[in-house]
Amino acid sequence: MDPEVISNFLSEQREAAAEDLQQSFLNIEDYWDRKLWHQLTDLVLVHFHNPASAPQRLPLFRKFILSFAEKINQLQFVSLGLLTAETFTSLCSYRHIIRGSEQVIDRDIADENECLAFLTDLTKKVNKPSSQDAYVYALVACSELQLRLHDLDGAHKNLDKAETILDTFDSVETQVHATFYRVNAIYHQACLDFGAYYKSSLLYLACIDLSTLTTPESQTRAYDLSVAALISTTIYNFGELLLHPILDSLSQTPHAWLRDLLFAFNRGDLMAYNLLESNLLKSSLLEEHKEFLWQKISLSALTEAVFRRPPHDRAMTFAMIARETKVKPHEIEILIMKALSLGLLRGSIDQVAEIARINWVQPKVLDMKQIDDMRLRLKDWDSSVNQLGNWIEGVGRDVWAA
Repeated sequence: MDPEVISNFLSEQREAAAEDLQQSFLNIEDYWDRKLWHQLTDLVLVHFHNPASAPQRLPLFRKFILSFAEKINQLQFVSLGLLTAETFTSLCSYRHIIRGSEQVIDRDIADENECLAFLTDLTKKVNKPSSQDAYVYALVACSELQLRLHDLDGAHKNLDKAETILDTFDSVETQVHATFYRVNAIYHQACLDFGAYYKSSLLYLACIDLSTLTTPESQTRAYDLSVAALISTTIYNFGELLLHPILDSLSQTPHAWLRDLLFAFNRGDLMAYNLLESNLLKSSLLEEHKEFLWQKISLSALTEAVFRRPPHDRAMTFAMIARETKVKPHEIEILIMKALSLGLLRGSIDQVAEIARINWVQPKVLDMKQIDDMRLRLKDWDSSVNQLGNWIEGVGRDVWAA
């Protein structure tokens, strides 16, 4: 494009801009004239982040930014494109939050199809061998909008493509990974795949600074993660979530019981579960999975009962397990088989003698009481070793003397 045409265009935009953007436009014109592309890109990003710039982003992108797009960092180019796309529809406002079985979707939409066409065109522009990170970033943005349009198949296709490319990178900007995991979590949540949502959401949190989340956002994320952990058929160890600071955002809130419930599950505390069970009515999803939750807490109680016993004394009768788990006697064998098939325990079952011989239990995060129990077991072990040493010394005194 003719430099004079662009200079005239920038002058027109500056005259039409709000007063607080006038200096920004003067600086943009200066950097443009001097061909300082890096400084110009940084300045335009700051300019676009100003809400007052929204009415002018689209013409600036089409008539100005595209004229030097090849000369700048392609990831920043996509960032400018996404900020421009917000003038079509507020992508950042999209939230698909599980509240019981409700699916809450913010519909602040101007023209979604036009926005998708804009993003698709942006994606094509950066689909080059030298800018695959920017291509992934743009692909994920398309997926997010497709989710908003309920095009789950289209979103899944783009997310799979993005994941395949990400797997080939040795390193990539954190913002790319964070955006991928965030949108991937939204997709799995829309599909009610709680295990996959749990994993993607934790990976997203690992890529960001938690201080960038608002308090409501932290509480919502913690709530959704907690529900997903409890009702997922693939997650029986909540250690990573229990240790994550985001879970503390539920403290001193109406959802604090959910945090307590997670810790009760972790330690297999049936008494605590019974006290908290009435709160399940506050979430239709938890209420719907009430029978499964009882099975899950029973499995946790079983693994905790095995864990408390010393390694040499883990042959447990069915009657003993029934007392520990409160499970009906005729369901004990099924419970043990379930624990073995899920990899929570390793061992064997003697059906005739009704004895389960366990030789391994899956490690998990310990609370202070469990750590204290382990301390006492170590003290007992230390005492046993000392007694054995004293006995050997007493019995073999002449041998030691020789």
